[in-house]
Amino acid sequence: MKLHLTINGKARTLEIAPNALLLDVLRAAGCKSVKKGCGEGSCGACAVLINGRPRNSCLVFAAQCEGADILTVEGMGTPEHPHPLQEAFIKHGATQCGYCNPGSLIAAKALLDRNPSPTVEDVKEALDGNLCRCTGYVKRIEAVLDAASLGKK
Repeated sequence: MKLHLTINGKARTLEIAPNALLLDVLRAAGCKSVKKGCGEGSCGACAVLINGRPRNSCLVFAAQCEGADILTVEGMGTPEHPHPLQEAFIKHGATQCGYCNPGSLIAAKALLDRNPSPTVEDVKEALDGNLCRCTGYVKRIEAVLDAASLGKK
């Protein structure tokens, strides 16, 4: 079946199986930041924004995204021009292995898009579904608050 959607600002038409997961379709379309972690929506490694809302792509059938606007980390910034949240994660040492970074960045962006001045509790709640086994969470919270203090989302 054909799927029409926008991925990182570019209109796309993709041929998909009716039971294809969004996670697999995005990876096949070149979005390698979307990671397969747990496969059951518990770790956040596959998080993307669908029409501005964070969702675990391992739980979404691609066919449900007909006409949707999808944002992955590839659409946030580039190595030459990183997104302010990406810069803040680096500045605060909130990255190590990097596996969970994309999902955490997506969750942070969704938070700052709806609440540009979050509290520590707001950030904790927004990042709650994103597991990190390397850095822990304090540095990520500091990074999101720093990006927010600069008025960048």
